[in-house]
Amino acid sequence: MSTEKPKVIPNYAKFVMGGISGMGATMFVQPLDLVKNRMQLSGEGGSAKAYKNSFDAVKTIIRTEGVTGIYTGLSAGLLRQATYTTARMGFYQSLLDHFNQQYNNQLGFFAKASIGIFAGGVAAYIGTPAEVALIRMTADGKLPPAERRGYKNVFNALYRIAKEEKVTTLWKGATPTVARAMVVNGAQLASYSQSKEFLVSTSYFREGIFLHFCASMISGLVTTIASMPVDIVKTRVQKSSGSTNAVKIFMDVIRNEGVFSLWKGFTPYYARLGPHTVLTFIFLEQLNSMYKKFL
Repeated sequence: MSTEKPKVIPNYAKFVMGGISGMGATMFVQPLDLVKNRMQLSGEGGSAKAYKNSFDAVKTIIRTEGVTGIYTGLSAGLLRQATYTTARMGFYQSLLDHFNQQYNNQLGFFAKASIGIFAGGVAAYIGTPAEVALIRMTADGKLPPAERRGYKNVFNALYRIAKEEKVTTLWKGATPTVARAMVVNGAQLASYSQSKEFLVSTSYFREGIFLHFCASMISGLVTTIASMPVDIVKTRVQKSSGSTNAVKIFMDVIRNEGVFSLWKGFTPYYARLGPHTVLTFIFLEQLNSMYKKFL
């Protein structure tokens, strides 16, 4: 009888493939991220809403900033994926495989969620500078011309933020960013793994892109509902240049705009997060298959 151990993907490859998957997905959904950020900043501080809805936001951005304007902040989005998603997917996959081996693939939803929460928190802190640059760059077109920062690209943004403000500004909003990431990853990664297991158990699904798609859509919806209140606070904290308090912003949003404004921009958020989740996991699953097949 053969005693050869089954081949496994090394941990470094899990990090690399996680980052590539996230960057590939961002190439498709960056316009939706831009709209989501603009919608969340609309009505800030009791000011008049800049856009009637998500579709009006797209039309306004194209009309005032040109077609390429919908890809504002792409370089920051890609750097964010290269740091944040590389770390979160790498840590999650590595830890999940480790504990699955220890417990004979009997990990429940809450155990997976705990791993996702840990991976998301660590990754978010690493990726916060790129997140700050992304928020600043996508919010720039909404500001009056005299107040626009005009960052050329993400590296110019990082350099200028550190020089014109201070280095610690690159981690501005780290607390709500980490909190959001813990919620997102606890919900997204665990619900994807759990949904995939459930769908396979029904005998209507088998391993393949359709299974990955359905599990990802379920995961995206769960994650959107759970993470939006934290995300809107994070966006407003990181957009500003002055001193801010996340708790005060959270209470001000509820007081001035209503409880349901915590889910403002739900359509572009889910339209962005849903496809991003789907594409990330599909790319990741395909890369895993290719690695096992060719390497």
